[in-house]
Amino acid sequence: MTVLLVPYHLDERLPDSEFPVTADRVVSKELHGDTFWSRVAGLYDLVGDAVATAPHPVVVTGDCTVALGVVSGLQRQGIEPSIMWFDAHGDLHTPESSTSAYPGGMVLRMLIGEGDPAVAETTGLTPVPAHRITLVDARDLDGPERVYLADSPVRRIPVEAAADAPEGPIYLHIDLDVIDADSLPGLRYPFSPGPSFEQLREAALSVLATGRVAAMTIACTWEPGSEGPRHSRHLIEELLTAAAETDSKAGTTA
Repeated sequence: MTVLLVPYHLDERLPDSEFPVTADRVVSKELHGDTFWSRVAGLYDLVGDAVATAPHPVVVTGDCTVALGVVSGLQRQGIEPSIMWFDAHGDLHTPESSTSAYPGGMVLRMLIGEGDPAVAETTGLTPVPAHRITLVDARDLDGPERVYLADSPVRRIPVEAAADAPEGPIYLHIDLDVIDADSLPGLRYPFSPGPSFEQLREAALSVLATGRVAAMTIACTWEPGSEGPRHSRHLIEELLTAAAETDSKAGTTA
């Protein structure tokens, strides 16, 4: 297992201390460009390279957009993963449907192949078929996202059903705001009620136990200087330990 730290919220470089992990590698670069997506495209290309060359990568970061680089890195290995996307939100907006224009709210739709093309053009990312995506929780959906899901093959399940993982290689993405906001203070986009730490832990461990998680992202989506790192440290350590044990078992049986 390799822990990759991408210490950004969108295009803002954050202190490494905001992330309660010891990283094997920090991925960062100077960002330039006229638009958000053009600024981060080169960074996510580096993320793709790091994921493509790291054994069982775990990417820790400050928002969900890094997933574009992670999936491109898996594709560079010849892996076409199914995605299990743990999040309080849908992240299924397009630029036309979003009233906030927040990039993190569009990333899952971009993985399906819609939205701004800058990152895909730079990283070589190809669309993930919607039927290979499982949206876990997503209790805070906007109207356009509900309309999209009504006619989409994207699967939506509650956290307690996460043991029903798709076949084949899995990209496990966990936005920690999936946790009930009353349990994890300082979140940028809090929403309650929601799953407890223990419920998320059990669900994520059940996915890791399949032995088919090719990469995992932990998005630490709290405000800088909040109590998020302290409250989530134990959970993150457990997830990293489980990922390492799965990696070790895979190596033993190879």
